[in-house]
Amino acid sequence: MGSRSPTEFNSISNSRRLKQGTCPFCQRQVSLTFHPLTPKKVHGRPYFKKNFSKAMPNQGVDICRLCHRGIHRHYDEMVLAKLFNSLEVLLADGALRQHFDWVAKQKVRSHQHPC
Repeated sequence: MGSRSPTEFNSISNSRRLKQGTCPFCQRQVSLTFHPLTPKKVHGRPYFKKNFSKAMPNQGVDICRLCHRGIHRHYDEMVLAKLFNSLEVLLADGALRQHFDWVAKQKVRSHQHPC
């Protein structure tokens, strides 16, 4: 897949409700869930209060459930918050790219549950 610029994605959202659309990682048309770019668990920690803006906890991206699961299987919440807190960094990671490429080949099931 070719490189994508952040402007190609209109997935950045403050909404946490389930949506239909294109996942920015696997490019499939599916139900999307909200992935906060800094996990809620770390918002109150001093490091994040000092180094991130107050708006950061509300920033995120709408992605499919399979890509979302893969992100959290590969990295714990602290690593995600410190190193993978942007769409560009998530897309650039080799391990995640392999997962996203695998997901892209998966059949979209119409009865896919959002949780």
